[in-house]
Amino acid sequence: MEKDLINKDRQNIWHPFTPLRGQADPILIDKAKGVYLFREDGTKIMDAVSSWWVNIHGHGNEHIAKAVGQQALDMEHIIFAGFTHKQAIKLSENLLSVLPENQEKIFFSDNGSTSVEVAIKMAFQYWHNKETPKKKIIAIEGAYHGDTFGSMSVGSRGSFNIPFEPFLFDVEFIDFPTEGNKSEVLAHFQKLVGTGEIAAFIFEPLVQGSAGMRMYSVDILQELVKTANEANVVCIADEVMTGFGRTGKFFATDHLNIPPDIFCLSKGLTGGNMPMGITTVKGEIVKAFDTDDIYKTFFHGHSYTGNPIACAAANASFELTQKPEFMANIQRVSENHSRFKGEIEGHNKIKEIRQTGTIIAIELDLGTTSYMNKSRNQIYNHFLTRGILLRPLGNVLYILPPYVITDEQLNKVYGAIIEYLDELN
Repeated sequence: MEKDLINKDRQNIWHPFTPLRGQADPILIDKAKGVYLFREDGTKIMDAVSSWWVNIHGHGNEHIAKAVGQQALDMEHIIFAGFTHKQAIKLSENLLSVLPENQEKIFFSDNGSTSVEVAIKMAFQYWHNKETPKKKIIAIEGAYHGDTFGSMSVGSRGSFNIPFEPFLFDVEFIDFPTEGNKSEVLAHFQKLVGTGEIAAFIFEPLVQGSAGMRMYSVDILQELVKTANEANVVCIADEVMTGFGRTGKFFATDHLNIPPDIFCLSKGLTGGNMPMGITTVKGEIVKAFDTDDIYKTFFHGHSYTGNPIACAAANASFELTQKPEFMANIQRVSENHSRFKGEIEGHNKIKEIRQTGTIIAIELDLGTTSYMNKSRNQIYNHFLTRGILLRPLGNVLYILPPYVITDEQLNKVYGAIIEYLDELN
């Protein structure tokens, strides 16, 4: 039965980020519960990467499942232009209650990439509506903001978007900020915003996920946002991965004392249960669209914008985030990671180990650090054979678990990593 299904998958399905030849068969998962994925024969795999960083409460969460089921019976979908519904209104209130006070409006879309696309278009149109058009954006070298054309444009140029590079708009990239190059990066940034041509600055706050879980300091980001504010540049925080507790606070930008102007949210938004993107906007930007002039309308939408079932999942997930155990679990996972970091620091097969909140990344000394590092498949398969899903970014091994993972389960992952490191010697 499983073999027949895999053959049909091979014949019919084109998987993301996966070559069509030379790859092992995909693993058929029959069900999922808590931190485990179960195969048809009952074999379980611990999901230590939250299924592409989306799952924060564990698989098969009954509170969210019940909310989704009830909403599906009540109303599965309505057009969101000219209509609304209770779940969308409730979600807007929920999110605005935890976002900075400057955030005023919620715009719905379908995923992280589209939330970024919306943010970029809003920033450009904001200046257009004010009749002072600005046509440039600053991003950080190594960025990943999604795979639609706008989000690709503000992301790092490389292997993933070479075929599309002629069609991407120009972006000013600053170097990835470190303590060593802080002065140079800030000087470059100040020069760029000083031209008066910059519409927006977009960034993944504190952690660049797809670039290899690269981490930079609160102080550096604080200075960049402060400088952008002083130059009247719109600041877009791509919190798609870092939102909902990943860095130890509810949003990564909660570590700053200056809020961004626009937030992009997805992944943990629905607890990993339904696809949804959210772009939130501060009041001053909203004002440029709040007019009787039809030509200043934000003409953007998706067929599934504001889907009631996705909103119900997001509301149920939000309710779980407001329980005391949510932040307690985040703190517990962060502390466990910190202890583990101390245990393995200095290992001769580690180039660098870094941690922010519930995210810990181990850069292995296995050649040039790159997503294309050939050690990736060997590392991935090594842990799968031990019942653990760790999906390395090239030679960067990371743990980004659902917050419900227990200390015992975390210790199993840590132990497997230590065993692997020792085998490399």
